[in-house]
Amino acid sequence: MNRDNGFESQRASMVDYQLRARGIESPLVLEAMGRVARERFVPRRMRDCAYDDGPLPIGAGQTISQPYIVALMTEALDLEGGEKVLDIGTGSGYAAAVLGCIAGQVFSIERVQELADRAARTLAAEGFDNVEVRCGDGTMGWPEHQPYDGIVVAAGAPAVPDSLKHQLAVGGHMVIPVGSEHSVQSLMRVTRLAEDEFRTENLGAVRFVPLLGEQGWS
Repeated sequence: MNRDNGFESQRASMVDYQLRARGIESPLVLEAMGRVARERFVPRRMRDCAYDDGPLPIGAGQTISQPYIVALMTEALDLEGGEKVLDIGTGSGYAAAVLGCIAGQVFSIERVQELADRAARTLAAEGFDNVEVRCGDGTMGWPEHQPYDGIVVAAGAPAVPDSLKHQLAVGGHMVIPVGSEHSVQSLMRVTRLAEDEFRTENLGAVRFVPLLGEQGWS
């Protein structure tokens, strides 16, 4: 048996039945989801559940998102390849790895030091040298590398943080859950049309952990 112990076939099934069958169409996203070894980004004891159709706990009260949600949010960024992307809420590093298969550079921020360190080690071990992780307040973004062609936020905010909106390149998209701290949120796509002009679309109902920080929940 190969070193993947059947994970490659589980990954292929996930792409077919959880993503393609639910309307994920972007060839770049489908290819990225088929490439990233999700089992490396979950706790060792949960590897057999890595391709389950749902979120999984990763420690520190955080989760790795359901594969479909990662694909949906990545597809909504409308990337073509080679862009610069900001990823808020690194968690395990899985979504950053998926982004790293498409984007040229990914800058990822995690509030919990233990998770940031572990994600950075996993990403490096998996060969993602175009993904940089740091520990900090994701609601304030990473101004040194702005503007970003895409911003993805994997935690629910009370409102779209102004600091993130203004780190978005004109023409770029931000995907962020917005709404109540303890119930269902709306997945919003914010497009920067001009210096002070933004368009917002609702992509549907989701449920994420709260986005904590200066421009999030306290």
